Amino acid sequence: MVYPKVESRSVLITGCSTGIGLAAAVVLKGRGWRVVPTARKEQDLTMLRDKGFEPVQMEMADSGSVESGFARAMEICEGSLGALVNNAGYGQPGALEDLSRESLERQFTVNVVGMQHLTNLCIPGFRQQGYGRIVNVSSMLGRITMPFMGAYCASKYAMEALSDALRVELHGSGVAVSLVEPGPINTHFGDNSVEKLRDLDVDTSHFGGEYRTQDQRLDARRERQSAFMLPPEAAAKKIVKALESGRPASRYKVTVPAYIGAAIRRLAPDWLVDRVFIEIWKKRAKNETHFKT
Repeated sequence: MVYPKVESRSVLITGCSTGIGLAAAVVLKGRGWRVVPTARKEQDLTMLRDKGFEPVQMEMADSGSVESGFARAMEICEGSLGALVNNAGYGQPGALEDLSRESLERQFTVNVVGMQHLTNLCIPGFRQQGYGRIVNVSSMLGRITMPFMGAYCASKYAMEALSDALRVELHGSGVAVSLVEPGPINTHFGDNSVEKLRDLDVDTSHFGGEYRTQDQRLDARRERQSAFMLPPEAAAKKIVKALESGRPASRYKVTVPAYIGAAIRRLAPDWLVDRVFIEIWKKRAKNETHFKT
């Protein structure tokens, strides 16, 4: 489907402290876009100012912060926003039985509710001007579920569903909705996820031994993924395509594992996918009884 060109080349990008968000901000700025990046922490806002941006403080878990941040972004763009890139988010690790209600709520509040709240603030302006682009940065884990990352996967499945619904609901408005589905990207995402393990009660968990070895396994996992891992600029290039193409795709996969994961989910039966993950985690776990079936 052909969509109108984004006449106001201004874009609001969430989660720009590091990784994909920061790379997208830099790449788009270099292509002549007026970029309004967001971050939570003052040190990250200072870093973005030093790079020549006029950033906005935004905490996705706080509705007031989302609304005030959006209002400030509209002031910077002089009332005309052309695009939104929903990149902010994090991954809560842990077996589902170990996650508190608060952990689950925050995972969805940040990755899903806050994202959709900000999107809904942008839509009326997009409809009025007759054009706009919405790019949601999802994950290959929004298509295939990894054990011990169930909460994060569920949040990305939700993003995928909301994006599919919104794409149809915005038909005829001139507003395109695209998903970017990275696989292994060289960012701080893994480190941040390991930090979140501190929220878990490791001593009483059935999977305590698994959690205690996560720091050691992070380096090994990076080494295994290095052949497929791409820099965040690879995802940024797909974001550019979604914003600038006259025929934006509904989904943009970024890495080889993202393509493989989508194919597995489409073609492989559930029992086979389960068996693959069971065997993988048997090899990694010190106590293999965790995974006996």
